[in-house]
Amino acid sequence: MKPRKQREFPNQPTPPHSSAAVNIIGAGLAGLSAAMTLAEQGIPCRLVAPMPSERAQSVMAEGGINAALDTMGEQDDPMEHFHDTMKGGAFLADPHAVEGLCRHAPLIVQKLCSLGAALQMKDGQPVLRYFGGQKKRRTAYAQSSTGKILMTALIDAVRKYEASGLVRRYSHHRLYDLLVNGQQCDGVQVADSYTGMVWFLPGAVILASGGMNSLFPGQTTGSVVNTGDVTAQAFVDGAALANPEFIQFHPTTFAIPGKRCLVSEAARGEGGRLFTLRDGQKWYFMEEKYPELGNLMPRDVVSREIEMIRQSGSGQVWLDMTALERTVWAAKLADLRQECLDYLGKDPAEEPIEVSPGIHYYMGGLWVDEYHRTNIRGLYAAGECACQYHGANRLGGNSMLGAIYGGQVAAQTAAEESSQCPPKEEHMVEGLTAERMIPTAVSQQAAKIFTRALGIFRSGEILSQAVTEVEELIDHETDRLQRNRLLLGKAMLLSALHRQESRGAHTRTDYPAADDRYRKTTLVHFDGHEMTVTLQDIPERRGEDR
Repeated sequence: MKPRKQREFPNQPTPPHSSAAVNIIGAGLAGLSAAMTLAEQGIPCRLVAPMPSERAQSVMAEGGINAALDTMGEQDDPMEHFHDTMKGGAFLADPHAVEGLCRHAPLIVQKLCSLGAALQMKDGQPVLRYFGGQKKRRTAYAQSSTGKILMTALIDAVRKYEASGLVRRYSHHRLYDLLVNGQQCDGVQVADSYTGMVWFLPGAVILASGGMNSLFPGQTTGSVVNTGDVTAQAFVDGAALANPEFIQFHPTTFAIPGKRCLVSEAARGEGGRLFTLRDGQKWYFMEEKYPELGNLMPRDVVSREIEMIRQSGSGQVWLDMTALERTVWAAKLADLRQECLDYLGKDPAEEPIEVSPGIHYYMGGLWVDEYHRTNIRGLYAAGECACQYHGANRLGGNSMLGAIYGGQVAAQTAAEESSQCPPKEEHMVEGLTAERMIPTAVSQQAAKIFTRALGIFRSGEILSQAVTEVEELIDHETDRLQRNRLLLGKAMLLSALHRQESRGAHTRTDYPAADDRYRKTTLVHFDGHEMTVTLQDIPERRGEDR
């Protein structure tokens, strides 16, 4: 890995100095990857999460993990993966970080296989499938349960380090607060969800806590456990946000109690076709409008097309998978078929299913540099809670890759920036008891505001009105968790209002075109009283990389 350079961020202090065990908040793919990376170097860590890894959102990931393995003989290579990722993200991602991601992707998949991940294989090599925004088969998979398979492999790999004491789990614990002194993070306070007792854990902190689903209850495909409270607390404690206006809607979902159920992009990768009715006839609109990639256009494009059909009153959109071979259903999409049978009572092999967009992924999050350092010393972030790799729109197949690689990089950086100072001891915080019941979402009123203003199509008028309404709620909110969530939502609204263009997953009806003046990273800071929104230049690729 290249030597660390100073953060490219205004007024940055020097790196942290602490030899205490590294604290990892989150036990999904990013958290497990970070824990394994540290343990492999003999560095102890604590793995803190409200649920066991088996219930992390990463288990729910379906379609696959991208890597230019070229096992399908299409002359694929990591630089083509790089260019597809940058283009898919509307050139808003850090090119140095994305290049590192794509170059390491084949090694990551190979390591996962060596750990026992049961991916689809042929002649000893992973089989790859097509995924949106990519012209070549690059997505390794395990039917439509890839997340479950990868998590199983990493959970087993980390257990041996738990047995040796290098990894210590704090299950049923959640972040209560970060210990930030000036621009230095000295550790965390974590609360036991069973007893309410709060513990101080010293040392560097890696946040790997996932997305911000509590702001949009019932509208997301992700786990309701991924509330966004960790991101909100870090933001309130001084960590900057980057690109929080970019929210990915997955084009093919359907409603189930409490959330949306994902119909994996793998269905379209194997030949599923989207259509609506026009003059009583099936109209395969994606194939007509986008003949090169058709149904496998990037998710922001497909979601906008479906939403325009829905808003125009033209009717429902269906996903037709009835032409798929029985062998495809049996070998590649059996899990997806069962979900449709269980939740819809329909067999997608026999009849088309109705689909509509649902919130699926947050491209923005805590600002990190290419080494996953936040603007606070000793505080790192990886996975969906961080802003890295995806720019204005994430390619399918890059989320699990970004989580695993990001966890590795964050852990490596934390390890390299630690010194040999004697560690402090963890201890219970006397006189402090956390609330035992955690709200699962913002208030119903706030949820309606966020859902209305931060949908697929946005406007300055609606965003401005939403900011005013949320500020009124903040002024009257006394619950700390709920207030943090409202502040996080306000930051998303202000970022969307500030970006006066349409790019990737951010579509402004009053600014329908992309504007090069906004081909920059949105930054949001909160000083405890006021929020400021600024734009940061995208790093230029270094000369030797061009």
